[in-house]
Amino acid sequence: MSSGFKKTTGALKRKPFLTPVWLASLAAVIVLSVVSWLWGTADSTTVIVVRHAEKELNGSQDPPLSAAGEARAQLLAHMFGAKGIPGQVTAIYVSPLARNRQTAAPLATALGIQPVEMPPDDPRSLVRRVLKDNAGGRVLIVGHADTVPKIVALLTGTTPDAAAGDIEYGTMYIVTVPRIGRANVLRLNF
Repeated sequence: MSSGFKKTTGALKRKPFLTPVWLASLAAVIVLSVVSWLWGTADSTTVIVVRHAEKELNGSQDPPLSAAGEARAQLLAHMFGAKGIPGQVTAIYVSPLARNRQTAAPLATALGIQPVEMPPDDPRSLVRRVLKDNAGGRVLIVGHADTVPKIVALLTGTTPDAAAGDIEYGTMYIVTVPRIGRANVLRLNF
């Protein structure tokens, strides 16, 4: 009776010791799997946000670009229009107004991209669509003086700055939006 008791006691002593080792190993495998999945899907989406280029001041509701605006649109195409390079713009979003379409036109032509028209009065839907449809890509958004700050704020999760003045056309925001973590923004003049 004594020897049977010792065998049972010995077996019981080993099982509780092995159970935590087994659980720790399983937890480590799960954590490594999740980390590798997150690492593999953590591509950032880069969004370039600009206001349309200079417009003609002719009193029209939908004025075209001025000569200075056409030059700025060409500069935008020169900056981002190289085909076949890593990090190339893969999508362009504009409002249906002529000045926005004309600002994006030289770049769209250089890259062979058809710009997507979105209504200018709903920046929240625009940002949602850009991030959903272009995860890990590079996108240009051509907005308006009052929508650019809202778009940047929605991308970064911050409070919008004041609307750009009527004469401010050369400000560019490059926003990097990771799938996990906070967005980064770089403000440039072009």
